[in-house]
Amino acid sequence: MRILLAAALSVLAMPALAGTVDVRGMRLWAAPDHTRVVIDISGPVRHELFRLRKPDRIVVDLDETRLSQPLGPEVAATGLVAGVRAARREGGKLRVVLDLRQPAVPRSFLLKPNETYGHRLVIDLSPADGGARRTVRSVDRHSEGPARDLIIAIDAGHGGEDPGATGYRGSREKDVVLAIARELERLVRREPGMRPLMIRKGDYYVGLRKRTRIAREHKADMFVSIHADAFRDPRARGASVYTVSQRGASNEAARWLAERENAADHIGGVSLADKDDLLTEVLLDLSLSGTIEASLDLAREVIGELGGVTRLHKRRAGQAGFVVLKSPDIPSILIETAFISNPEEERKLRDPAHRRRLARAIMAGIRDYFAQHAPPGTLLAARRHRIAGGETLSGIAQRYRVSLDRLRNVNALRDDRLRVGQVLLIPPA
Repeated sequence: MRILLAAALSVLAMPALAGTVDVRGMRLWAAPDHTRVVIDISGPVRHELFRLRKPDRIVVDLDETRLSQPLGPEVAATGLVAGVRAARREGGKLRVVLDLRQPAVPRSFLLKPNETYGHRLVIDLSPADGGARRTVRSVDRHSEGPARDLIIAIDAGHGGEDPGATGYRGSREKDVVLAIARELERLVRREPGMRPLMIRKGDYYVGLRKRTRIAREHKADMFVSIHADAFRDPRARGASVYTVSQRGASNEAARWLAERENAADHIGGVSLADKDDLLTEVLLDLSLSGTIEASLDLAREVIGELGGVTRLHKRRAGQAGFVVLKSPDIPSILIETAFISNPEEERKLRDPAHRRRLARAIMAGIRDYFAQHAPPGTLLAARRHRIAGGETLSGIAQRYRVSLDRLRNVNALRDDRLRVGQVLLIPPA
């Protein structure tokens, strides 16, 4: 049975099309929870979607449209899509069939041209059963259980259909920032008492609000978004670090106030259902002010470290209304690592060694911040022991009543050798 889902635009909502629309290409992007199909078209098009069963497939009928060239290898099976077919039908329609690996729910919309692409019809496919839920491996940040790792959310900007800025030599922002993010992930994973959370693990797009939602679902202690700046003047250069502006954060708080049932997570789990508007605003304000101050402290530490490996565009943190920074309970920064529009800085961003230096500087800034602001209940807030001459790891473990294995794991020790002056983290007994 054919189940009609949606018509993208009604006849009244779109002016009459002048001639036939050409399909110039198609691309597929697979994210962990959905698959995006992008159809490049020569102009706006009326279209209709419906699902067919046994076998599962999505059918897209495009009015007054033709395929200007055969579909290329970029439309091979990807994510939920097992295959793509296209054929001309009566009445000047083009039918595109997406063969599915499993039942999926489609959502479609049209995009206007931008600097990179022309008109596009976008179809997002989500598993019909909601897909397998991701296992959230984290603990309540506000619990008083055993000491835990800090969770560092690492957000590589753009991705998939959104390439971000493009350099003179064709470097794409989405690629270089993902490479830097992966370097930072590796460093965080090696850091005692920390655990990385990659918001985007591959070349796919994640919505801006969804990025902060992922961080919150995993109880992240910090959110670091990595980008590469661009400007019309190729002489612009240098790295910058941003935090959310007071106005941008206040606007977000007002949005949460309107959704008070969903706002408890934003202020540490405090229920707002039984609070009046004034008390709710006070609670949000307190949370907001503390997080903005923490974000500025983090930004200062990162700027100080970045200044040692690259030129700075701004020596003080900027403040702006970036959506990904609007979490009133997670210290958040956005790092513009360089101007990809500057040929010299683009060359550096293409260099793996320079990307590693940038990642190490960001890691050093994170480390410096938590040395002063380790949240209670985390391993970094645990006791520290400086090694003196003649001490052994087994003796230290016995002294503090912790197991040797736990002491090794917390400090990422490969063996029991110690050096005088070395500082060990001592986990709770």
